[in-house]
Amino acid sequence: MGDPSLDLQKAINLRLRTDIAAVDNRVFDRVPADVAFPYIELGEFQTLDDGAQCHDGMEVYATLHAWSRAIGQVEVKTIAGAMRGALREAELDLGPDWQFLEIAHQDTRYLKDPDGVTSHAVLTFKALVAAA
Repeated sequence: MGDPSLDLQKAINLRLRTDIAAVDNRVFDRVPADVAFPYIELGEFQTLDDGAQCHDGMEVYATLHAWSRAIGQVEVKTIAGAMRGALREAELDLGPDWQFLEIAHQDTRYLKDPDGVTSHAVLTFKALVAAA
């Protein structure tokens, strides 16, 4: 049994590619150098044992990034809202090793990049999973 963050990453990637038309299937783990905007980047993941002795459960924190070069922050905020909506109460398939229990949005930060052109949203989600 591997780390549940990999299976969660795969499930989130599939859900965002399926549900967010604004990025036209541009959801990346490693962003290509010549990528078109807007796009979503699968960022950092952290896995924590939930501490319960009665089951093999884990908390997985997922940080997701949305990037836009449209004027203002309307596009990046719209994409961030769509990301929250796509994952809210989602039933994600983690494969045979992990049982998905739930995912919840923790916070969103909106940033203006120093280049003066790029808008950036950083979203954090917390998922609960258990060994299957």
